[in-house]
Amino acid sequence: MIAKVLSSDLLKIRRKGLWLLAFIAPLGIAALQALNYGMRYDYMMDMYADDLWGGLLENIALFVPISAYLGITLLSSLLANIEHATGSWKQLLSLPVSRTAVFASKFTLCAMLLLISGALLAVTTAALGAALRFDMAELPYGELLRLSFFPLIASMPVLALMLWLCVTMKNQALPITLGVVLAIFSIFPIVEWVPISWPMLGYTGPHREWFISAGAGLGFLILMAGLVHFQRKDVA
Repeated sequence: MIAKVLSSDLLKIRRKGLWLLAFIAPLGIAALQALNYGMRYDYMMDMYADDLWGGLLENIALFVPISAYLGITLLSSLLANIEHATGSWKQLLSLPVSRTAVFASKFTLCAMLLLISGALLAVTTAALGAALRFDMAELPYGELLRLSFFPLIASMPVLALMLWLCVTMKNQALPITLGVVLAIFSIFPIVEWVPISWPMLGYTGPHREWFISAGAGLGFLILMAGLVHFQRKDVA
Protein backbone atom coordinates (compact mmCIF):
# COMPACT_ATOMS: atom_id res chain seq x y z
CA MET A 1 0.00 0.00 0.00
CA ILE A 2 2.84 2.37 0.83
CA ALA A 3 4.31 1.73 -2.63
CA LYS A 4 1.07 2.89 -4.29
CA VAL A 5 0.89 6.05 -2.18
CA LEU A 6 4.57 6.74 -2.82
CA SER A 7 4.01 6.37 -6.55
CA SER A 8 1.18 8.91 -6.30
CA ASP A 9 3.37 11.32 -4.32
CA LEU A 10 6.10 11.04 -6.93
CA LEU A 11 3.62 12.15 -9.57
CA LYS A 12 2.47 15.05 -7.39
CA ILE A 13 5.94 16.53 -7.01
CA ARG A 14 6.47 16.86 -10.74
CA ARG A 15 7.11 20.54 -11.57
CA LYS A 16 6.92 21.41 -7.86
CA GLY A 17 10.59 22.19 -7.39
CA LEU A 18 11.38 19.39 -4.95
CA TRP A 19 13.71 17.63 -7.37
CA LEU A 20 15.45 20.93 -7.99
CA LEU A 21 16.03 21.37 -4.25
CA ALA A 22 17.68 17.96 -4.06
CA PHE A 23 20.20 19.10 -6.68
CA ILE A 24 20.73 22.69 -5.57
CA ALA A 25 22.38 21.96 -2.21
CA PRO A 26 25.25 19.71 -3.38
CA LEU A 27 25.84 21.81 -6.49
CA GLY A 28 25.84 24.96 -4.37
CA ILE A 29 28.34 23.53 -1.89
CA ALA A 30 30.63 22.44 -4.73
CA ALA A 31 30.34 25.88 -6.34
CA LEU A 32 31.27 27.60 -3.07
CA GLN A 33 34.35 25.45 -2.67
CA ALA A 34 35.28 25.93 -6.32
CA LEU A 35 35.18 29.67 -5.69
CA ASN A 36 37.09 29.26 -2.42
CA TYR A 37 39.87 27.26 -4.04
CA GLY A 38 39.81 29.33 -7.21
CA MET A 39 40.45 32.57 -5.33
CA ARG A 40 43.04 31.10 -2.93
CA TYR A 41 44.40 28.15 -4.89
CA ASP A 42 48.06 28.42 -3.91
CA TYR A 43 47.22 29.18 -0.29
CA MET A 44 44.80 26.25 0.02
CA MET A 45 47.19 23.86 -1.72
CA ASP A 46 50.00 24.85 0.65
CA MET A 47 47.76 24.63 3.72
CA TYR A 48 46.57 21.11 2.92
CA ALA A 49 49.67 19.90 1.10
CA ASP A 50 49.91 16.82 3.32
CA ASP A 51 46.30 15.79 2.65
CA LEU A 52 44.63 17.62 -0.22
CA TRP A 53 41.51 15.46 -0.22
CA GLY A 54 41.17 15.73 3.55
CA GLY A 55 41.33 19.50 3.32
CA LEU A 56 38.62 19.60 0.67
CA LEU A 57 36.34 17.30 2.68
CA GLU A 58 36.96 19.37 5.80
CA ASN A 59 35.90 22.57 4.05
CA ILE A 60 32.81 20.94 2.54
CA ALA A 61 31.82 19.40 5.89
CA LEU A 62 31.28 22.88 7.35
CA PHE A 63 28.32 23.43 5.00
CA VAL A 64 26.71 19.99 5.11
CA PRO A 65 24.69 20.30 8.38
CA ILE A 66 23.14 23.67 7.54
CA SER A 67 22.39 22.50 4.00
CA ALA A 68 20.80 19.31 5.32
CA TYR A 69 18.55 21.15 7.78
CA LEU A 70 17.49 23.80 5.29
CA GLY A 71 16.83 21.10 2.70
CA ILE A 72 14.78 19.07 5.17
CA THR A 73 12.72 22.12 6.11
CA LEU A 74 11.98 23.14 2.53
CA LEU A 75 11.30 19.60 1.31
CA SER A 76 8.91 18.87 4.19
CA SER A 77 7.07 22.16 3.76
CA LEU A 78 6.75 21.94 -0.02
CA LEU A 79 5.63 18.32 0.09
CA ALA A 80 2.99 18.93 2.76
CA ASN A 81 1.86 22.15 1.07
CA ILE A 82 0.85 20.23 -2.05
CA GLU A 83 -2.11 18.93 -0.05
CA HIS A 84 -2.61 22.09 2.05
CA ALA A 85 -2.71 24.43 -0.95
CA THR A 86 -5.31 22.38 -2.81
CA GLY A 87 -7.32 21.46 0.28
CA SER A 88 -7.09 17.83 -0.71
CA TRP A 89 -6.27 16.26 2.66
CA LYS A 90 -9.85 15.16 3.29
CA GLN A 91 -10.11 13.72 -0.20
CA LEU A 92 -6.80 11.90 0.17
CA LEU A 93 -7.65 10.47 3.57
CA SER A 94 -11.08 9.34 2.36
CA LEU A 95 -9.42 6.98 -0.11
CA PRO A 96 -9.00 3.29 0.82
CA VAL A 97 -5.46 3.85 2.09
CA SER A 98 -4.33 4.01 5.69
CA ARG A 99 -3.06 7.17 7.29
CA THR A 100 0.05 5.19 8.16
CA ALA A 101 0.74 4.67 4.46
CA VAL A 102 0.16 8.36 3.68
CA PHE A 103 2.50 9.59 6.41
CA ALA A 104 5.14 6.92 5.77
CA SER A 105 5.09 7.69 2.06
CA LYS A 106 5.84 11.37 2.61
CA PHE A 107 8.66 10.55 5.01
CA THR A 108 10.10 8.01 2.58
CA LEU A 109 9.94 10.50 -0.28
CA CYS A 110 11.76 13.19 1.73
CA ALA A 111 14.40 10.67 2.84
CA MET A 112 14.83 9.46 -0.74
CA LEU A 113 15.38 13.00 -2.02
CA LEU A 114 17.94 13.60 0.73
CA LEU A 115 19.81 10.42 -0.18
CA ILE A 116 19.86 11.48 -3.83
CA SER A 117 21.25 14.83 -2.71
CA GLY A 118 23.91 13.03 -0.66
CA ALA A 119 24.90 10.86 -3.61
CA LEU A 120 25.20 13.95 -5.79
CA LEU A 121 27.37 15.59 -3.13
CA ALA A 122 29.79 12.66 -3.35
CA VAL A 123 29.91 12.93 -7.14
CA THR A 124 30.38 16.71 -7.22
CA THR A 125 33.06 16.57 -4.51
CA ALA A 126 35.04 13.97 -6.47
CA ALA A 127 34.59 15.99 -9.66
CA LEU A 128 35.76 19.17 -7.92
CA GLY A 129 38.86 17.40 -6.64
CA ALA A 130 39.61 16.17 -10.13
CA ALA A 131 39.16 19.70 -11.50
CA LEU A 132 41.61 20.96 -8.87
CA ARG A 133 44.11 18.38 -10.14
CA PHE A 134 44.10 16.23 -7.01
CA ASP A 135 45.46 12.70 -7.35
CA MET A 136 42.35 10.57 -7.96
CA ALA A 137 44.23 7.48 -6.78
CA GLU A 138 44.29 9.04 -3.31
CA LEU A 139 40.56 9.78 -3.19
CA PRO A 140 39.34 8.56 0.24
CA TYR A 141 36.13 6.86 -0.86
CA GLY A 142 35.16 5.85 2.65
CA GLU A 143 35.46 9.36 4.04
CA LEU A 144 33.68 10.78 1.01
CA LEU A 145 30.70 8.47 1.53
CA ARG A 146 30.66 9.17 5.26
CA LEU A 147 30.61 12.92 4.55
CA SER A 148 27.77 12.50 2.07
CA PHE A 149 25.48 10.24 4.11
CA PHE A 150 26.36 10.17 7.83
CA PRO A 151 25.14 13.75 8.52
CA LEU A 152 21.88 12.94 6.74
CA ILE A 153 21.28 9.87 8.91
CA ALA A 154 22.11 11.89 12.03
CA SER A 155 19.56 14.53 10.96
CA MET A 156 16.64 12.07 10.87
CA PRO A 157 15.12 13.47 14.10
CA VAL A 158 14.76 16.87 12.44
CA LEU A 159 13.29 15.31 9.29
CA ALA A 160 10.69 13.42 11.33
CA LEU A 161 9.86 16.54 13.37
CA MET A 162 9.65 18.88 10.37
CA LEU A 163 7.43 16.50 8.43
CA TRP A 164 5.18 16.03 11.46
CA LEU A 165 4.75 19.78 11.91
CA CYS A 166 4.37 20.57 8.22
CA VAL A 167 1.78 17.86 7.60
CA THR A 168 -0.37 18.70 10.63
CA MET A 169 -0.12 22.51 10.43
CA LYS A 170 -1.61 24.38 7.49
CA ASN A 171 0.29 27.56 8.38
CA GLN A 172 3.92 26.74 7.59
CA ALA A 173 5.41 29.80 9.33
CA LEU A 174 6.29 27.98 12.57
CA PRO A 175 7.90 24.88 10.97
CA ILE A 176 9.93 26.96 8.53
CA THR A 177 11.09 29.37 11.24
CA LEU A 178 12.06 26.47 13.49
CA GLY A 179 13.89 24.76 10.65
CA VAL A 180 15.90 27.89 9.81
CA VAL A 181 16.84 28.37 13.49
CA LEU A 182 17.96 24.75 13.77
CA ALA A 183 20.00 25.10 10.57
CA ILE A 184 21.81 28.16 11.89
CA PHE A 185 22.66 26.55 15.23
CA SER A 186 23.71 23.26 13.60
CA ILE A 187 27.05 24.74 12.54
CA PHE A 188 27.86 25.56 16.16
CA PRO A 189 27.79 22.19 17.99
CA ILE A 190 26.72 23.00 21.54
CA VAL A 191 26.98 19.75 23.48
CA GLU A 192 27.04 16.20 22.24
CA TRP A 193 23.63 15.20 23.57
CA VAL A 194 21.77 17.99 21.70
CA PRO A 195 20.38 16.45 18.47
CA ILE A 196 21.10 19.50 16.31
CA SER A 197 24.81 18.84 16.86
CA TRP A 198 24.64 15.26 15.61
CA PRO A 199 25.02 15.86 11.85
CA MET A 200 28.37 17.60 12.35
CA LEU A 201 29.51 15.14 15.04
CA GLY A 202 28.30 12.25 12.90
CA TYR A 203 31.13 13.06 10.53
CA THR A 204 33.77 14.76 12.67
CA GLY A 205 33.12 13.28 16.13
CA PRO A 206 35.51 10.76 17.72
CA HIS A 207 32.62 8.33 18.22
CA ARG A 208 30.57 9.21 15.17
CA GLU A 209 28.79 5.84 15.12
CA TRP A 210 27.10 6.88 18.37
CA PHE A 211 25.61 9.97 16.79
CA ILE A 212 24.53 8.09 13.67
CA SER A 213 22.79 5.45 15.78
CA ALA A 214 21.24 8.07 18.05
CA GLY A 215 19.99 10.03 15.04
CA ALA A 216 18.39 6.98 13.46
CA GLY A 217 16.86 5.86 16.78
CA LEU A 218 15.47 9.23 17.83
CA GLY A 219 14.27 9.86 14.29
CA PHE A 220 12.26 6.64 14.42
CA LEU A 221 10.73 7.56 17.78
CA ILE A 222 9.70 11.03 16.58
CA LEU A 223 8.34 9.50 13.37
CA MET A 224 6.18 7.11 15.40
CA ALA A 225 4.94 9.98 17.60
CA GLY A 226 4.09 12.01 14.52
CA LEU A 227 2.29 9.07 12.98
CA VAL A 228 0.17 8.52 16.09
CA HIS A 229 -0.76 12.21 16.15
CA PHE A 230 -1.51 12.24 12.42
CA GLN A 231 -3.81 9.24 12.77
CA ARG A 232 -5.88 11.00 15.43
CA LYS A 233 -5.90 14.53 14.06
CA ASP A 234 -8.38 16.00 11.60
CA VAL A 235 -6.23 17.49 8.83
CA ALA A 236 -7.96 20.25 6.89
